[in-house]
Amino acid sequence: MTSSSRGLHRIGAESMQRLHTNTESYPLSHAQQLREAALLIFCDPMPAECERLRNLSSRKWQSLLTWLDTSGTSLYFLDRLTQVERCDVLPPVVLARLQQNLFDNTERTGGMIAESTAIQLGFQNAGLSYAALKGFSLWPLSVPRPELRSQLDLDFLISARNAPEARRILEGRGFRLKAISGRSWEFKSSEPGKASLKDLYKPTSHRCVELHLEADDLGEASLLARTEKLYFHGVFMPVLHPVDLFLGQGMHLYKHVCGEFWRTAHLIEFRRHVLARYHDRGFWRELRKLAEDNLRASVGLGVIALLTSQTMGDFAPEEFTCWTVDRLPVRIRLWVERYGRRSVVASHPGDKLYLLLQQELERVGLTAKRSLRQALLPRRLPPAIAHGSSNESLLARLVRYRRQVYFVLFRLRFHLVEGLRYLWESIRWRQYVDRLDR
Repeated sequence: MTSSSRGLHRIGAESMQRLHTNTESYPLSHAQQLREAALLIFCDPMPAECERLRNLSSRKWQSLLTWLDTSGTSLYFLDRLTQVERCDVLPPVVLARLQQNLFDNTERTGGMIAESTAIQLGFQNAGLSYAALKGFSLWPLSVPRPELRSQLDLDFLISARNAPEARRILEGRGFRLKAISGRSWEFKSSEPGKASLKDLYKPTSHRCVELHLEADDLGEASLLARTEKLYFHGVFMPVLHPVDLFLGQGMHLYKHVCGEFWRTAHLIEFRRHVLARYHDRGFWRELRKLAEDNLRASVGLGVIALLTSQTMGDFAPEEFTCWTVDRLPVRIRLWVERYGRRSVVASHPGDKLYLLLQQELERVGLTAKRSLRQALLPRRLPPAIAHGSSNESLLARLVRYRRQVYFVLFRLRFHLVEGLRYLWESIRWRQYVDRLDR
């Protein structure tokens, strides 16, 4: 690693000493501390907490591996240990499992790249105005190697006037429109099989594509009007302007942090993006010009940057933090400092402590899509996790019904348990902020 690279990735000694010293933070369980230790291997130098990963029992390793899978960090974790030559902390069976996952995901990613390339060539031949979103567009700044990312679908931003033609192209490749939500169209090539972590990385014929429609009357505010071309596996792929890409990535992560569960891998990717741009003052000036006067953007980026530094140490330049982190309302900052680490290492399906953050956001004028009551007591049953086919057998239908009933009961238990936990913690939160307000 060059001295310049070391300068970008190193967290100073003072920053490392400040990590996790907030006595008011929500306490972590032993399992959560192990997850946090797995995250801290991405710091340079790695802090002493990483030694917690040595000599774990097979049961604890299995629990940690489950979290690494569901959080999307499994292959990033393996790559980082390989990079710093610390795979010795892994038992042979764990190392073999991670290496097999990487092998499978490399093949899976290759199939997704081929599908993405074919779709884009279709779009380009038809003269459509579009851009790749998330996923492959994050290479190489946020995602050094696409096969390390646990990617489940392909996303494209497309001009609303081109949406019908894009649909025709997708249907020509075997996709069918399955759902429309606002300005997003979801297409699937087939129904996915039974969800299983065991098959998470394996190649699959199932494909999912989302089209996000951009209105045609945005003028200078149009993202598609200022895309750039990125050469990616044989195709010049339109991607968002660098500032739009970063802002979109940050706000996408912020949206998920304001929810029950989110993938910690997105935090690692965001941190890498910031480090890659660390010394690019022109980039930070342009970002500030675009987003500083947007309350949701400045607060959202501030929450994500503070959350990252609370978990993995200082990482962002002052040109970025001075108008985001430093201007966060006090109560929002307190939420990140008190519950941030727990949010980062939460296991699926998460919790409802984000509702405390939602209330503080509403105090400064940032309203949520769902009210507190709707989030605590949903009025609808969860969506179907599998759909029947025209030639479905009776046995297959009974199995599908059983899976759906189990899923409904699973969600019901989550709402009851986490709802009660939230109500108890909301009392403690009010006492905490009231004490600080005195």
